[in-house]
Amino acid sequence: MPIQTLSSLTEVDAASWDALLPTAQPFLRHAFLSSLEDSGSVGPGTGWLPAHRLWHDAQGALRSALPVYRKSHSNGEYVFDWAWADACHRAGILYYPKLLCAVPFSPVVGPRLLGEPEAAGALLDELIDTLLAQGMSGLHVNFTEALADRVIASRAGWMERLGCQFLWHNRGYRDFQDFLDALASRKRKQMRKEREQVAAQGIDFQWHDGAALSEADWDFVYACYANTYRVRGQAPYLRRAFFSLLAERMPESIRVVFALQQARPVAMAFCLSDGQRLYGRYWGSLAEFDRLHFETCFYQGIEQAISMGCSHFDAGAQGEHKLIRGFEPVITRSWHYLVHPGLRDAVAGFLQQEQAGIHRYAAAAREALPYRQVEE
Repeated sequence: MPIQTLSSLTEVDAASWDALLPTAQPFLRHAFLSSLEDSGSVGPGTGWLPAHRLWHDAQGALRSALPVYRKSHSNGEYVFDWAWADACHRAGILYYPKLLCAVPFSPVVGPRLLGEPEAAGALLDELIDTLLAQGMSGLHVNFTEALADRVIASRAGWMERLGCQFLWHNRGYRDFQDFLDALASRKRKQMRKEREQVAAQGIDFQWHDGAALSEADWDFVYACYANTYRVRGQAPYLRRAFFSLLAERMPESIRVVFALQQARPVAMAFCLSDGQRLYGRYWGSLAEFDRLHFETCFYQGIEQAISMGCSHFDAGAQGEHKLIRGFEPVITRSWHYLVHPGLRDAVAGFLQQEQAGIHRYAAAAREALPYRQVEE
């Protein structure tokens, strides 16, 4: 089978890559992934080395692909395996490097095995067969959708891991007030109070699409984004150039909301959309404002999703504080193949216990939702 390994997406035609995508979700598009590479956000020195796999048929047509990265750490993945790495370190087993099939820095469920399922499965098998020779501890496929789940589950040696995220579902709401009317009285009052507290600070909001933003606007977006890492003593994953490249290559997918106080921008939230879903990705503020995070990242996104007619709003990974704001628990899946038999057996036992806990957690989380259960 003619398998090709790419160290850069510039080696494959953008239209050919995008033709493999089963949905319009922006995160697997050539424009998104190549912007990460061309900006230096992934690549040498980042711990994310592109090693994408392609399969062409006898006529040279691209039939399947996997977005794959050689990882020397576990940062930016959002499926946390640091405990596995630590156990390997203590046992004298090398855990890095490893291979990861995922979207860097974006814990969004979506396609991972691109193109024809049979060919994509063969690409997976080829990767497994060469892990030991490449010095890799394993292969991981994060935040999969149903097709990948079926393909991987049919193969021996793979272990499934569950997680839980929180998504907002649009049930045909006419506007934000219509959404509020679906909530229990006390929760409805709480949301109104939070929004009033933000408005009382003289803060207004403006939404823009990618084509409407200047380089000065992107400077502000990046300053806000980087500050969310800086206040925690961390370096940001993304480089400034990523935002300019993305605005150039896929402006129609970008939605940014600015929070303004006396017409001066003080915070922002960066989102992407495929027309069906709104994805909140990055947020930041250059000063502290009471309740501004909730308004900018959640309530503004809900209003925008309703306005756009989106079926869902994905505001990012984790965050139990989303529950009382109407975001519902959703089970996510990732898949893991580990070469070392002792490590594989230990992780398998852990995952079996963890899965039961995840199901209990999601059930308990659903009890905390603010929606009316009976007529008030």
